[in-house]
Amino acid sequence: MKYETQRVALPFFMVAMALFALQIVFGLLAATVYAWPTFMAELMPFNIMRVSHTNLLIVWLLIGFMGSTYYLMPEEAEREIHSPGLAYLQLAIFAFAGAAALVGYQFGIHEGREFLEQPFWVKVLITLSFLMFLFNTSMTLAKGRKTAINLVLMLGLWLAAVFWLFAFYNPTNLAVDKLYWWWVVHLWVEGVWELIMASLLGYLLIKMTGVDREVIEKWLYVIVGLSLFSGLLGTGHHYYWIGAPSYWQPIGSIFSTLEVIPFFAMVVFAFTMFWKGSRNHPNKAAMLWALGCPTIAFFGAGVWGFMHTLSFINYYSHGTQVTAAHGHLAFYGAYVMLMLGIISFAMPALRRVQPYNQVLNMWGFWIMTSAMCFMTFTLTFAGVVQTHLQRVLGMNYMEVQSQLGLFYVMRLGAGVAVAGGAVMLLYAFFGPTREQVPAGGTQLTAGAERL
Repeated sequence: MKYETQRVALPFFMVAMALFALQIVFGLLAATVYAWPTFMAELMPFNIMRVSHTNLLIVWLLIGFMGSTYYLMPEEAEREIHSPGLAYLQLAIFAFAGAAALVGYQFGIHEGREFLEQPFWVKVLITLSFLMFLFNTSMTLAKGRKTAINLVLMLGLWLAAVFWLFAFYNPTNLAVDKLYWWWVVHLWVEGVWELIMASLLGYLLIKMTGVDREVIEKWLYVIVGLSLFSGLLGTGHHYYWIGAPSYWQPIGSIFSTLEVIPFFAMVVFAFTMFWKGSRNHPNKAAMLWALGCPTIAFFGAGVWGFMHTLSFINYYSHGTQVTAAHGHLAFYGAYVMLMLGIISFAMPALRRVQPYNQVLNMWGFWIMTSAMCFMTFTLTFAGVVQTHLQRVLGMNYMEVQSQLGLFYVMRLGAGVAVAGGAVMLLYAFFGPTREQVPAGGTQLTAGAERL
């Protein structure tokens, strides 16, 4: 590490990975209910499992974004973090708010709005923590060097905070509620979070490929422009069936189709920089995650999103397992893999050792990614069957669910494999490291023992 305050990122990554593990646990419980509907029915209803699973995903990704920003900002701004103490305090507030919300969910304490179920006072604490974070990082940036990486990153983070404010607006009219609800849910994951994704990916590629910064920054500006151009009006594909004016159907169809382009651009960007660079960075595991992230994101967010985003297709597929297939692979590719790549890159420096446990890390990559792809295909097939039986033939919802049991068992198996890969990955991050022996060191040691 070039700057001592980069170590602020370590507790953020530790908390994020603890919540990541919990998210997988709740995901496995929910997947088990799909396979065996009466599983834990009295102890924990399915809706509580699901809300815990989805909220943990959002919370640990946000904490991961914060930790990543604290890690790269000193290097990009060429100065120490403005206030490390403030960083630790805002992490404590954010972690407390997230834990309180999670415990509350188990007792049925929530507001009922999907992804925004947090009680009002928890939302206030999250907002306070986020403002402390933005103040800390913005002050660091203001007094230091400005680059495309840290400017785009801070733009994405500030916009995420602005759109989060719509979580406090809860109109009584359901159609109006959904109109603004998507300003948080969609404009985060398919809008401003893409700016965060592109900047963090650009940082990794600068550090690991050796390609000139100016080349990467030009690509970054193109990707950001494409993301904002397509993502903002692409929100319209959520307005098809909520009572919004009919003009949202062509607008949503056209611009959400264009959302494929920035993800494809990220794939071309990552692999072009990889081939232009030296390609011999010692941290092979981090490079693998950096290349896998845009690739899987392109298929999960781009291809699977396009499959059911046109209004005349979405009319039949909306709310089926096709949506679940798209959501799982999109989130995993775009943001989960990105965070795991950043942590793979940063952890050796944070623990002050050379890249370690790389083989185990890469095994975790292939097992988790393969399992997520298998889960996506399984849910896609289930969604196609569900769409035909329920939306075309008009069969009863629960009668159709009984026809999907095999797909749900296969999805559960894929989830178990994801959990196995995650355990390997967590051990690779936080487990013991073996001391790096220099070339010839083994022979010298053996000779010394004989003497």
